[in-house]
Amino acid sequence: MLKTISLFSGAGGLDVGAERAGANIFLCVENDRDSAETLRLNNLNDNKVILEEDIANVCFEDYRRKRDDLVVIGGPPCQPFSKNGYWVKNENRKIEKDPRNLLSQFLRTIEETKASGFLFENVESILHPTNKPTFDRFLYSAEQLGYRCTAYKANSLDFGVPQRRKRVFIFGVKKKGAAIPEPMPTHTDLSSKKSNKLLPYTSVGQFISEFNKKKYFEPYEVAEGGTYFNELLNVPVGTNYMGLSDLKNYKGRKFKHGSRFWNFLFKLSPDMPSITIAAQPGPWVGPFHWDNRRLRVPEIAAIQTFPREYQFFGSRRSVQKQIGNAVPCMLGEAMFKHLAEHL
Repeated sequence: MLKTISLFSGAGGLDVGAERAGANIFLCVENDRDSAETLRLNNLNDNKVILEEDIANVCFEDYRRKRDDLVVIGGPPCQPFSKNGYWVKNENRKIEKDPRNLLSQFLRTIEETKASGFLFENVESILHPTNKPTFDRFLYSAEQLGYRCTAYKANSLDFGVPQRRKRVFIFGVKKKGAAIPEPMPTHTDLSSKKSNKLLPYTSVGQFISEFNKKKYFEPYEVAEGGTYFNELLNVPVGTNYMGLSDLKNYKGRKFKHGSRFWNFLFKLSPDMPSITIAAQPGPWVGPFHWDNRRLRVPEIAAIQTFPREYQFFGSRRSVQKQIGNAVPCMLGEAMFKHLAEHL
């Protein structure tokens, strides 16, 4: 098993997946109190150290391993990219004085631990033209530290997750030769030319139907009586507010195409994958259940492919944020497995 350090662990979605793929996570670093408590709730055998600490205060030389099997995984928050700092030379550390810039902390960790490989993940928007120069500098800096890097844009659908969710991964390996290849998807659309070689996309009903029982009721789920409940009732499953425009004999409120966000009033179909689970959804932001209610915690956790017995700490709002920010466990498993196979 690969000795692994998890940074910015959050609720542990990437960690769960990595452990399924053979990681031995001995250290988690997470600064958010609720997320750190979630990690503790699920650390059943006390087999890892969970540091509820600002990563800037952690000296990773203390966790260096002499063996060649140490891996670092994690997804730094990407909002506050800095324009200057720790990108090329070790002595150029001005960026370290900016506590918001956490890409530099990821680089510092792999340098101090002398990790044999790393798995970096982030949101798709890190490739937006506004952020791309910073992303490219991160790649360049990792390569200067001796890592061959492969950047890969993944859709969780392609790896068995019942949810459309795009993430960017970087696989870093400290060895000579070419960078490792991109992962190969295991699932696809049935209409794809490759459908005879891959499994079909997974429908959300397979993952959440068991939670559609009264014993799982949450006060939060009730949409009846709300501003747009009548419209929600009429939205066809598998569509959003624009589906109202195609209804015959519907005399209720309709909305101009493009006047709302695409996930406004989106209603799940049990026979299709889910749209992305949001960390901080508005009151009428989907996905909604096909029974015209908001989703329950065990349902959003299942869509993110957390284990059924997984526990979350905090308020309903905090739990939604933790789950919505997580890497789907099945996606994390596939990505870590790919890294491990090429170390």
